Amino acid sequence: MSNESIRDLKNEIELKEAEIDELNMELQQKIEEINKLKLYSTKLKYQNKNLEDKLDTKIDYDKATMKELDDLSEKIKEKEEIIEDKQDQVKYLRSLIDDYRNQITANTENLEVQIRKISKSYEDLLKQKDMIIQKQDEQIANLIKSKEEIIKSNKTNVISLKLQNEKYQEIIDKLTKTN
Repeated sequence: MSNESIRDLKNEIELKEAEIDELNMELQQKIEEINKLKLYSTKLKYQNKNLEDKLDTKIDYDKATMKELDDLSEKIKEKEEIIEDKQDQVKYLRSLIDDYRNQITANTENLEVQIRKISKSYEDLLKQKDMIIQKQDEQIANLIKSKEEIIKSNKTNVISLKLQNEKYQEIIDKLTKTN
C-alpha cells in the first residue's frame, strides 16, 4: 500500500474516533435528560404530598365540625327535656326549637353533601396521583430502556470500531514491514 492509502486509513480512523466522541456526547446528553426527569418526578411527588397534607387538614377540620354538630344535637335533646317540664312555654319554645332543628338539618345535609363532594374529590385526586405516578413510571422505564439501547448500540459501535482499528493496524503493520 502507498502512503496515500495509509493516510486515508488514518483519516478514516480519526473519523471513526470522532464518531465515538460524538456518540459519547449524545450519551451524556441523554444522562442529563434522565437526571432532569428525575428532578421533575421528585418535584411532582413533593407537590402531591402537599396536596395530600392539605386534604388531610380539610378532613380533620370537617371531622371537628361534625363533632361540634353532634355536641349541638346533644344540647338540643337537653333543651327538649327542659321544655317538657315547662308546659306553659311549650308553644313558644317549640317554634324556636323547630326553627333551630330546621337550620341544623339544613346544615347537616349541607355538610353531608360537602363531605361527599370532598370524598369524591379526594378519590379523584388519588386516581390522578396514581395515573401521574404510573405515567412517570412508564416514562422512566422508557428512558431507562432507551438509555440501555443507546449503551448497547454504543458498545456495538465501539467493538466494531476496535475491530476495524485492529484490521487497519494489521494492514499498517504489514505495510510498514514490507517497506
